[in-house]
Parts: sequence; structure tokens; C-alpha cells
Amino acid sequence: MSEHLLAIDDVAEDFQDILDWAIEFKKMWKANDEIAMNFFPLADMAVGSIYEKPSTRTRVSFEVGINRLGGYPLTLLKNDIQLGKSETVADTANVLSRFLGAITYRCFAHSDVAELAANSSVPVINALSDKHHPCQAAADLMTILEHFSEKDGLKVSWVGDGNNVLHDLMLACGILGIDFHYAFPKGYDPAADVVARAEDYAKQNGSEMVGTNDPKEAVKDANVIYTDAFISMGEEDMKDKLADFDGFQVNMDLVSGANDKWAFMHCLPAHRGDEVTDAVMDHENSIVFDQAENRMWAQMSLMAYLIDNPAWSAMGDMMGVGF
Repeated sequence: MSEHLLAIDDVAEDFQDILDWAIEFKKMWKANDEIAMNFFPLADMAVGSIYEKPSTRTRVSFEVGINRLGGYPLTLLKNDIQLGKSETVADTANVLSRFLGAITYRCFAHSDVAELAANSSVPVINALSDKHHPCQAAADLMTILEHFSEKDGLKVSWVGDGNNVLHDLMLACGILGIDFHYAFPKGYDPAADVVARAEDYAKQNGSEMVGTNDPKEAVKDANVIYTDAFISMGEEDMKDKLADFDGFQVNMDLVSGANDKWAFMHCLPAHRGDEVTDAVMDHENSIVFDQAENRMWAQMSLMAYLIDNPAWSAMGDMMGVGF
């Protein structure tokens, strides 16, 4: 198993088990099961979370999840520490490793979280970088598995930018053998190296990975339709970018070509009226808030897996998750 989580395929070998664990643990915890309520693999451990970008779901889900696993969440905002200013990423990693049991890092450059991991003696979890968003992908696939009991024949479709969320979503679907179709405007392609990895996983696991510039083609007969903000955090001055996404809005006309029992997903925050309409966001088929909640449960499974794997495995055995 990987010591760190920088992209979702770092846990490819155990990804299905990580998701099954999260689903079962969530059920137990909500049923007030005594074993789940007293599962503390992070007992007396401080877990530091570094934020270069503001956050709602990431910060709250990690802080609450760490606490529920018995740990102490320590949130470090960009102005709280010298990271990248008077201290290198490598030196910061070496210092924090002496105090913390694990580090999560929400950053801009993926090279920074990679460098932090390379110099850390404790597990590092990528809580978002410009190239990968593995925690989101774990929550996404957990949500899909909760709503669709069978993976066989399932089609997940993406409409939007070739960004970090797409990267890990396509990797995750390839790992699980789920058909994945993605539409993006010309010039907004996902990274070629990530596409190649995703296609390799899909080939190994008997699913298809199809890219197109036609949103209607991508969502045809889809079970899940997923989009993200067309203008990402840090791109607020790129308003002209919206014109390139003409025809890519997820609205009732677009979803009419999907499976009758389609579900809509969005990693949030949503820019209503841009990438998605209110009619779709607020539709009974929208499962965006299940996604948001599952950030915590998926991350709890990932943290237990990376930080105290024996405890994670023992809990999985008790829950009947098929390791």
C-alpha cells in the first residue's frame, strides 16, 4: 500500500475496500453502533491540515472526521505558517513530521504536495491540488455505489473543464471498471498522462473510457451526470472563459438524453446559472449533498487506512467488508 495519497490511484489496489468500509462504517455510526462510535484509530494523535485555498467542505469534513476517529485536528492557514515564504516545503515537511501523525494539504501546485510527501515521515493526503483531487473522487464513487447497487452497465458522464476533479474521477471509474464518458470544450483537455493512466485501468477492468467535445454525446443514456465550476478557484479574473463553454451547461434539455433514472453530481460550490441550472441542482435526482456529506466518511476510511492500517483492517473484518 502507498504511504501517501497524492492521486486516487495511489490506493488503486484497495480502493473498492476503502469505499465499502466507508459505506458500512457510515451506516453503523448513524445507527449509533457502539463499536463504530468508539473506533479511535487516531487516538491522541494530532493531524495537521494546511490550507493555501479557502475551503468549506474540505476543512469541515476533515476536522469533524479526525475528531470522530479520536484525533486532534490542527488547521494551519496559509498565513499561519512560513510554508513557501521563509521556509521551504521540504523543511516544513521535516518539522511537521516531528509533531503530527499525518498531514493533509490543500494547495495550488501539485508539485508542492508531492514535495511535502517526499520529505515527510508521516502520511500526507492531497486535499486538493491543481492536478488531482483524490478525496473528492473517493466521496464521488462512494456516493455512486450508495445510489447504484450494480456497477455493471453503469455509465458515468462528465461535462465541463478538463480539471483536477475530472482527473481523479476518471481514474476512479477506471479502477472500478465503470464506463466513463467525458465532454470538454476544445482547448480544455484533461492532462494526457492522466488520461493514459485512466485508459489503462479501464482496459484492465473491462470498462470504456471515451472523450468527446460533444456534451449530448457524452450524456446519452448516462446514469450519472457530473459537472464542476467552469471558472475554478484562482481563475476569477478569467470571466471570458465562460464563452468557451457555450452548450456545456447541465440543464433539463441536456439531461433529457440521459437514462430515465439519471443522477446529478457536483463537487460544489456550484455557480448556479453557469455550469448548471437551478432546475437540475434542485431536482429530486440531484445527489450533490450526499456527495458533500460523503467527503467526511470517505476521508475517515482513507485516514484510518493510511495511518493505522491494522485497525482499519480489523474494523473491516468486523463489518464484513470483503478484504
